[in-house]
Amino acid sequence: MQIDVTLPPDWSAEQYALLDAGDGYKLERFGGVTLARPDPQALWPRRLLPAVWDDADATFSREAEGDEATGRGTRWTTRRDLPAAWPVRWRDLTLLARLTPFKHTGIFPEQAAHWDWIARRVRAAGPRQVRALNLFGYTGAASLAAAQAGAQVTHVDAAPKVLEWARENQALSGLQDAPIRWLVDDAQKFVRREARRAAHYDIIILDPPAFGRGAKGEVWKFETALPALLADCRAILSERPLGIVLNSYSIRASALLLGNLLGTMMAGHRVAGAITTGELALAENGTGRLLATAIYARWASA
Repeated sequence: MQIDVTLPPDWSAEQYALLDAGDGYKLERFGGVTLARPDPQALWPRRLLPAVWDDADATFSREAEGDEATGRGTRWTTRRDLPAAWPVRWRDLTLLARLTPFKHTGIFPEQAAHWDWIARRVRAAGPRQVRALNLFGYTGAASLAAAQAGAQVTHVDAAPKVLEWARENQALSGLQDAPIRWLVDDAQKFVRREARRAAHYDIIILDPPAFGRGAKGEVWKFETALPALLADCRAILSERPLGIVLNSYSIRASALLLGNLLGTMMAGHRVAGAITTGELALAENGTGRLLATAIYARWASA
């Protein structure tokens, strides 16, 4: 298993930095805004003085019965007036950050490791037109990275407001004319319809939640729904697939589990490939101490 660490030049220090982590929280800078957010992986003592943490522009907290997954019983405490949204740049992409009731900002900086990997797979195909499918695509950074590298992209998410956010990122990144289909849909139902239509994709990106609901209230549970979804995804792979990314923030899962699921999905496929599994991590500014954020498995054609 490997660890993909997000470090400069993945992000310039002015655009993103993990300033400190500890005591169940992390202190980050997104653009010019400093945020303190809970993180269950940060169990060690904080390094910076309390005054530094207390000076954060906004701090996320939840009540005893609050739920970050639904946003109920959570709140941001702001110490300065902040815009409703502000731009953060990653290389040639511009992504909007927002304070959401779910603790997130719409930007997952550790995912830059996947964005780079996807772009490399697209470019390695040369003049061939690559078709990419991004399921649970959220605010679209992976879709934009794939499109910028030359892929035709289909982006699927069940939340209409998230799709609006992704389109904003597309416009701010100067990719208005990029071939991206933005679809509000349930991931599994969409994949099954694509199989009936005999549609095929060269790259498939999946970042499923631990629990969620589809566009029409469909219930998604990671443990029961993911194996079936991967089996359906096998049916829409092209004859010459390039890669699959399977990412998870579910702390009940493991990288080994994801690797086994991908191995089952690709068993017997006519195109040989290799699976790598690992963790995504952020490097703390000044110390290089790593904060684990997510697990993944990736399949790449030989």
